[in-house]
Amino acid sequence: MNVATILKQKGRAVTTANPAASLLDVAEKLSAKRIGAIVIVGAGGEVSGIISERDIIRRLGTDGPKCLTRPVSESMTRQVITCREGDTLDELMAQMTAGRFRHLPVVEDGALVGIISIGDVVKHHVAEVEMEATAMREYIAHT
Repeated sequence: MNVATILKQKGRAVTTANPAASLLDVAEKLSAKRIGAIVIVGAGGEVSGIISERDIIRRLGTDGPKCLTRPVSESMTRQVITCREGDTLDELMAQMTAGRFRHLPVVEDGALVGIISIGDVVKHHVAEVEMEATAMREYIAHT
């Protein structure tokens, strides 16, 4: 299974914010949408960063509540690891495990086309394993 298959099932909607948005605005979006990360996009729609709930908590822990009025560009991860629609679940799991992050924006030809979370990866991996187990049981029962 690959990223395109996951996006076909879950959809391609991505919540974004611009780098000038305040950390509080981003936190409110995360809460309202019940999501774990927001992709930060520049004026041309290019991915310029990503910020997660954990990033916000870390910033609050170091700088206190005054950080909430500062632009998200001061707290976001700037070197964003992305994936492509042709990438496989195994590749995503390896990237996420090695990088210790939970969200991967999907970029094709420089354009943001979706986002994959660790939850998406696990959900589809479990479905894949269950399908293989069922196929094996049926094979064994008929031989």
